Amino acid sequence: MRDEALSGDFTAEAPGDTFIGGPSIPPSAFGIESSLSGCRWQWRPGADDPAIARLGSAIAQRYALPEIAGRVMALRGITPDNAASFLNPTLRALMPDPSCLKDMDVAAARLAHAVKIQETVAIFGDYDVDGACSTALLATTLQKLGCTVLTHIPDRMTEGYGPNVPALLSLADKGATLTVCLDCGTAAGDILTCLENRSDVLIIDHHKSEGKLPDVLATVNPNRADCTSQLGNLCAAALTFFTTVATVRELRKSGWFSDQRPEPALLGELDLVALATVCDVMPLTGLNRAFVRQGLRTMAGQLRPGLRLLAEIAGLKTAPSAFALGYTLGPRINAGGRIAEAYLGTRLLTTQDAGEARELAERLDAVNRRRQEVETDILERAMEQAQIQVDQGNAVLMLVGSEWHAGVVGIVASRIKERFNRPALVCAEQEDGQVKGSGRSVPGIDLGAAIIAARENKLLTNGGGHAMAAGFSLSKNFVSDLHDFLNVRLSAACSRPDRAILEIDSALSPRGVSIETAKAIDILAPFGQGNDEPLIALTNLQVVRSDRIGANGNTLRLILAGEGNRNIKALMFRVTDGPTLTALEDKTRPYLNFVGYLRHETWQGREGVTFFVRDVSLATSVN
Repeated sequence: MRDEALSGDFTAEAPGDTFIGGPSIPPSAFGIESSLSGCRWQWRPGADDPAIARLGSAIAQRYALPEIAGRVMALRGITPDNAASFLNPTLRALMPDPSCLKDMDVAAARLAHAVKIQETVAIFGDYDVDGACSTALLATTLQKLGCTVLTHIPDRMTEGYGPNVPALLSLADKGATLTVCLDCGTAAGDILTCLENRSDVLIIDHHKSEGKLPDVLATVNPNRADCTSQLGNLCAAALTFFTTVATVRELRKSGWFSDQRPEPALLGELDLVALATVCDVMPLTGLNRAFVRQGLRTMAGQLRPGLRLLAEIAGLKTAPSAFALGYTLGPRINAGGRIAEAYLGTRLLTTQDAGEARELAERLDAVNRRRQEVETDILERAMEQAQIQVDQGNAVLMLVGSEWHAGVVGIVASRIKERFNRPALVCAEQEDGQVKGSGRSVPGIDLGAAIIAARENKLLTNGGGHAMAAGFSLSKNFVSDLHDFLNVRLSAACSRPDRAILEIDSALSPRGVSIETAKAIDILAPFGQGNDEPLIALTNLQVVRSDRIGANGNTLRLILAGEGNRNIKALMFRVTDGPTLTALEDKTRPYLNFVGYLRHETWQGREGVTFFVRDVSLATSVN
């Protein structure tokens, strides 16, 4: 890509700090303190630093990369010395010995024993994507090794999160003499005692723990206090993959495998690890980056009928990407656990029957549409409550509704968090006087630890999570007490601006919006938490065409025109009535600024580029 493709507006406009109800923050980009959706635009830290620019050039030159790729890598903290592992992350180089995890050798030995005696193994998973992927991965592997496997995914509404006594005893009654809790169990010590003398118990989990661990055979959890593995950023599916690797190694050492008993091809399960890593919002750096990169290649081979048919029904026409996992496949798999049958996702991921896979994919697609309708009904009222709490100066937003569906409160919490830049907890009152809630946090604010501390202080009947997300339940009589507790515990959140901040990596001229530039950005994928997709600014453009498309008519297909009348194809999702929609459909064609993501696309052998709009503002000046 030639340098002239970059706009001269890359450097921040004014020196000094701007204040928004708290600490100093960088100057706004293009003077946009509040966009049409209420977001603040600013440059990513370092974007105006000449040293970063020189570092980016050095990376680009050493690895023969386009200039924009080197610049974005430098902004992500990549140096010429570690750029090679970023550009080509491999499991061979990055995956440590599974034995570095506390209790892993004990767990692997017990699973290997189960294989040797062809034991019946029960798997108790969580109802989210990570739980479904973990369950499918371990179940598939153990079945290939000859075990009888029973699986249970709890119903979110009737059973709640984590192990429960009736389900555990039912699995034992069916003959399970080994029970494995996946993506749950660390906080269920009292409950797991029901299996004493009936079934050994293994826990493979990543949720934070405070206090005594369960008295079980093994708890593999990098976030337990005495685990020195430094793998706390792995999701449960990744830890389950580690466990299968250690189990197969244990079997290999004992001479178990032969021509009649071949080793399972574990790398073929990395599509599940990739899906879970993205959907559980794990940082896409280091080992996780290698998992997702390899998992996407596995998924492209279309070996798993459920994912292949779900992608087809969802309308995915391009090769799988982290974006597709997080925004297309993941929500549909999650939908069953939110408002329908919790087991649908796991069944989709384990079935080898194409007919069953199509039926399950169609059901999940329909359930996801219903989930979107339920979410929309709640979101407006939750936003109103959140604005009041922001105005009152709360560090944490805690919103409660008596008619809200507990299955979608986590999604609503994500929307609230994005809008107000605060940890957000959204709760649904139940008929029995209990409140079920889900929370989402912002970088630097550990919500999971705070929820565990609240449970230890007897404010919750149940609860757990990790830094960015948590689930919990409590008596409605303690809602105010919990809010007060979290406001104190997470008071640092008060220092954050009370609006979403969009950090821009680069600005492009219309001439720079090209297939070549989009391909240069593709080099840096997969994108997600910890490796954000580069946010690109396009300034002083007019909308020359706007069409509403999609089932709900809330997706806009746009043609943007800039200098030289160069047209740019663009899309914007989830556009509702308000200033943004008004500006995009304004027949007077006002000049607008856009930020979004530039993506290379291939369809039926033809290449193209589309700008996916994230936000819009009025142009304050026109070139």
